[in-house]
Amino acid sequence: MWTLKARGTCLLCPILSAPVEIGLGLTGFGIIFTFVGILLFFDKGFLAMGNILFLSGVTLTIGVKSTLQFFMKRQNFKGSVSFGVGFFFVLIGWPMIGMIVETYGFIVLFSGFWPTLAVFLQRLPLVGWVFQQPFVTSV
Repeated sequence: MWTLKARGTCLLCPILSAPVEIGLGLTGFGIIFTFVGILLFFDKGFLAMGNILFLSGVTLTIGVKSTLQFFMKRQNFKGSVSFGVGFFFVLIGWPMIGMIVETYGFIVLFSGFWPTLAVFLQRLPLVGWVFQQPFVTSV
């Protein structure tokens, strides 16, 4: 069974290091802030904070070198530029345009992960059946 760690940061995650735990938390808060920013009619403060938290969380989770390698890959160039331009638009006060460009960049950047995500969603206990339907699997 799980044992209490001296650090006391994560009782259920004894295999994760402290920077990875913090990175996952920052990434989660970044997603939450972005979602709240969209709900508040593209509030630029929440969107900017969400972007900063998300990027710093990803960097802490996988490391600086891996983050730079991911964003600098040749096949990720279009997505990286779009994400960066969208991030810039949000920071200068054009949140609607910024989020549209950023969403496009996010989809292009993480397009290689969609099949893995689809398999994961199909195996979820309570809602997996929804993702196994023909109209969802065809997308």
